[in-house]
Order: sequence, then structure tokens, then C-alpha cells
Amino acid sequence: MPANTDIIFGVNPVLEKLRASLDDVLEILMVEGAERKPLHMIRQQAQRFGLQIRYLDVKSLDRLTGGRGHQGVVARIRAHAYLTLEDLLKEIPREKSQEWILILDGLTDPRNFGALLRTAEAVGIQYVIIPKDRSVELTPLVVKASAGAAAHLRIAKVTNLRRAIENLKEHDFWIVGLDPQSHESIYGRTYPSRLAILLGSEGKGVRPINLRECDFAVSIPMAGKVESLNVGVAGAVFLYELFRQRRIADKDQGED
Repeated sequence: MPANTDIIFGVNPVLEKLRASLDDVLEILMVEGAERKPLHMIRQQAQRFGLQIRYLDVKSLDRLTGGRGHQGVVARIRAHAYLTLEDLLKEIPREKSQEWILILDGLTDPRNFGALLRTAEAVGIQYVIIPKDRSVELTPLVVKASAGAAAHLRIAKVTNLRRAIENLKEHDFWIVGLDPQSHESIYGRTYPSRLAILLGSEGKGVRPINLRECDFAVSIPMAGKVESLNVGVAGAVFLYELFRQRRIADKDQGED
């Protein structure tokens, strides 16, 4: 793979990349003789925009993707350019009262990362912050797990997550941490509209140094014998509670 390039694979990730950031796509690699409708759609899109299409056999695509489910299509793209926190804050003016940012503290499982990106995009989040160290990055497997949602998100990578949280607070963001030890339920609070949501790693949760920076922490009520949910599931439950509250608030404002 040439320097400063990467791949994504699978029908949805490639289609979403073509829709969201066509300029990043350098080449489409497709399995020879494929006539399935989704692959035909990708071929039409690529031809429409003058992208090079190269046809390979299945084994060549398998080698390129490490045997993962490429569904007959791979896109060679420019390597992902992460935002800095400064860039992110410039894109979100203080005057904008309604904005959510997802902060992930040390996530290491690419499937969880991809699932959270998919949920975040579905509820209208545009920005995600991850630490530079001890954290999964935006790999081809993450993009595949996100079903292409990663193409529509702006991801910032920061050296010091605690300092980033402090900077967000200085820019009028409230910080909420999801912590299974909290006595306050996610359903027991009305959330600010300018909010950063902090989720922790798969095993240890949010690190204490970052949890202490939160304005408040909440937990998901559990009725069974299992003590906690997978972070991808827990994040989805929480983000959809926020989404539910926003929909109600927007509806109430529309009726005024």
C-alpha cells in the first residue's frame, strides 16, 4: 500500500465514502465478473465521477483485506486526516447552542468503535474525540463495522483527554460521563443541548482522572444479574435517550 493511503472495504462503507468525501477516493477495486446490484451501483458511481476501476480476483481482494468480508469491493483512499481539538472548536462557534460531541476514553475494540460511530451518526452527532495513545484508530475494520457511517463524521485525536475536556468546558460545553457506579439514572435528568458525552473503555470504563472532570455522571439501570453492558450497547442506549429528549424538546418548541 503506497504511503499516505489506506483502504476501506464492503458495499456500504464504499458507497458512503463516495457520497460523503469523493475527493478522498483514489481507486475502486472490484471482483471480476460481479453483477450484484450493489456492486453495479458502485461501478456506476465510480464511472460517473471518472474514478479508476481495477478488477481483481477474489483471492487478491482477500489478501488485501486480510480475509475479511469485502463483499467484492475495496476502495483505495487517502489516509484519514484527524482534526485537532483546535480545528474542531473552530468549526463549532460558541453561538451555536445545540451540539453534541462524543468522547471515547481508551476504546480498543474496533467493532465497538465502529458500532458507536454508526449510532453517533444515526442520532445526529458530527464530532468524535479520541486519545492519541492506547486507543483504536479509524482502521478499515472500524469503517466496515460502522457500515460507512465513519465517512460522515469528523474525528479529532488529542494528546491529553483531560485537558481536552477542560477546553470543551471553557467553550460552554457540559460534560456527562457514563459510569455504571453512578446512582443517577440516564433517565432521571434533562440534558443540556450543548453537551459532550464521555464513554469509557471496554474493561475499565472512564478513567477516574477524566470522570472527575465531568459535570455529572449517569448510569443505565440494570434489572438482571449481569453487572454491565458492552460499551457499544451502553453507548447506544444512552445516545438514544439523548435523542429522545431532543426530539421532545424540538417538538415542544415547534408548538410554541
